[in-house]
Amino acid sequence: MPTLKIVDITPRSLSGDTGQKGEPNLAVNPENPDEIVATAFTPDPMDGPFAPIYVSTDGGDTWVLRSVVPGAVRGTGTADITVGFAPKGGTLYAGILNAKESRLLHTTRMQILRTPSALSTAPMQVLVQRDEEDQPWVVTGAASPNGNGHDRVYVGSNDFGTGTGRTATVDVSDDARTAPAPSGFAATPIERRGTSNQDGPPVRVAAHPDGTVYAAFASWQRRTGAGGSDVTFDVVVTRDDSGGVGPAPFADLTDSDGLAGRKVATRCFVVFDSRMGQQRLGGDLSIAVDPTDSGSVWVAWCDRVGGPAGVDNTLHLRHSADRGRTWSDARTAPVNPPLSRSMNPALAVNSDGLVGLLHQEFVQDQWRTVLELTTDGWTTAPERQVLHQAALSVPANPNDTPFLGDYIRMLTVGRDFYGVFAGDNLPDNANFPVGVTYLRRANFVTHQLFDLDGVHRVPPSIDPFFFHRAA
Repeated sequence: MPTLKIVDITPRSLSGDTGQKGEPNLAVNPENPDEIVATAFTPDPMDGPFAPIYVSTDGGDTWVLRSVVPGAVRGTGTADITVGFAPKGGTLYAGILNAKESRLLHTTRMQILRTPSALSTAPMQVLVQRDEEDQPWVVTGAASPNGNGHDRVYVGSNDFGTGTGRTATVDVSDDARTAPAPSGFAATPIERRGTSNQDGPPVRVAAHPDGTVYAAFASWQRRTGAGGSDVTFDVVVTRDDSGGVGPAPFADLTDSDGLAGRKVATRCFVVFDSRMGQQRLGGDLSIAVDPTDSGSVWVAWCDRVGGPAGVDNTLHLRHSADRGRTWSDARTAPVNPPLSRSMNPALAVNSDGLVGLLHQEFVQDQWRTVLELTTDGWTTAPERQVLHQAALSVPANPNDTPFLGDYIRMLTVGRDFYGVFAGDNLPDNANFPVGVTYLRRANFVTHQLFDLDGVHRVPPSIDPFFFHRAA
């Protein structure tokens, strides 16, 4: 029978932490799944110049901090950060918005980083840096056929520096492990149509071992309302059959207009930066490919059904069985009712073809983080596990920063699912229907957190939580 464990990854040494550590990300070493890296909005405990990553060497049971990410600022660490392990060799890659340099330069500076080992205490090496960027998203592909010393790495981002309004971009390297900076990375704009001066923040990539790679983005077509917050967008998926390293990257899937990129959905609507509880909305997108079938690809996004008159934030799922040429709805009523108050979808498919959807929903004045698993594409009711649930108002968010964050992450290694999400850390068994392990000092009887001394109380805050579903 499958087993499921959840761990609050804040180390015991940081029991006094009260930070809002949202927007988590995750990487698992496919050669050694006991070696795991997680990230979040976490400052260096000593207020140093390097932000930390969380590292586990025992499959997520215990975690330590390694302060190796350049550009930390006091109180938040780095800005956006995502991570990925190479398929072989143990090299770790990261994409960040360097918080310190972004503040000094009054722009957003993206950097692509690497380190030969997640256990290293040396600062990560800067391979690429570019201004006017948002939300870098790291994905590693199959080992390059050029040799064992080469890694194929993708970094999706929203690149305002293009100057064209076509901001959806993927940086690709076929030699990321050994080549000197910029290590073969080349930026490819994947938006081929006109926009309302930009695409949406998330650009998501899914790579298959056979070299097929998909990239999904929200093509912003129209902006109205105060500050252009009312956004009408198309969900677009592109494909590259040569790993993104050929002469015409991400041009192998076209639409009826002859342009690269298939429109999966059109005229979707969202009020960007609107609120659900204390969480801002507007940038929900995920894509995953079946590791056993590169033609089977899934995409999820959220929008407001009914346009400006609507009030929801509905999660949609679609599937293609023919390499993105045609798409069908998944998870439809009446067996699977719509998720009308949901955000942060994260998709993954394991080696058995089991499809997983991780998401966060706003129900009965609670935030719930839910894992769904399906063997038949939601034709019948999926296996559904509530991983975490907590009152929407705790903790309060006076600084108006992302409450839970703009994304979470889930991935697979073989048959196993791994994921990370952010949530209220109040120690209450009712908040964790399938159980939880805390590393920081907590009393689940009195529902109180304590500093390392076990005496001084600590108020609830937002922590990153790791989960592992073992087959």
